[in-house]
Amino acid sequence: MTTHEQPLTGNVTRGLVRVGDTVRRPAGPWTDAVDALLRHLHDVGFTGAPRPLGRDEQGRQVLEYVPGECGPVDGTYPLGELAGVGALLGDLHRATATFVPPPGARWQPAIAPDREELVCHHDAAPWNLVRSQRGWVLIDWDGAGPGSRLWELAYAAQSMAGMRADRPASESARRLRTLADGYGLPEAERPDLTAMLPRRAAAMVELLRRGARDGRQPWARIWTEDGAYWQETTRYLAAHGPLWERALLA
Repeated sequence: MTTHEQPLTGNVTRGLVRVGDTVRRPAGPWTDAVDALLRHLHDVGFTGAPRPLGRDEQGRQVLEYVPGECGPVDGTYPLGELAGVGALLGDLHRATATFVPPPGARWQPAIAPDREELVCHHDAAPWNLVRSQRGWVLIDWDGAGPGSRLWELAYAAQSMAGMRADRPASESARRLRTLADGYGLPEAERPDLTAMLPRRAAAMVELLRRGARDGRQPWARIWTEDGAYWQETTRYLAAHGPLWERALLA
């Protein structure tokens, strides 16, 4: 078995490497809970997450390496694929609804959610979604933790449906509807998703602004690089609320 370590780059994670058909990442107080979650997902037949493989001799978390390509960072998935992404999130939430965290579980989501009804991924975005031979797979589970379906779906809609100010609102509305239909979001909850879209984006703005103020990385760097984008996105999502709701309920 090869022991060559190949560094894997990303926006947040440090010390992440590939070793053969595994990924090794530094463990933290949250890692035991994440491993328990990933074992549960594997046990209930959810294929959209890597399998946990224990620890290596350095105490690092060992995960299955999932070969494939990440999606377009601007969320320009074809509509057929976007429906499949929504279905993946629906399957994930049905799977985590039966997960019982281990006693004393610790988590580290970057942003406190609106409420806690089940364990979520918390960064379901194109850079963490791999198109693999077995279908879509979400990677980078270090930020998993309690949250809500709509909190996660709002973030996924903004990022993976590509709801951004440089895209015509009518197109964003159509893409939002496709993702929500793929997810199987009940009609009664769709107006709440409309309201959640700018609220979730505003939470990201606040995370980055605080990081810049306090000098916390990688948030300070991301604020410098993308702070204006997140502020404009929040305004865009708030300005077109009636259009989003009409599309979701049409």
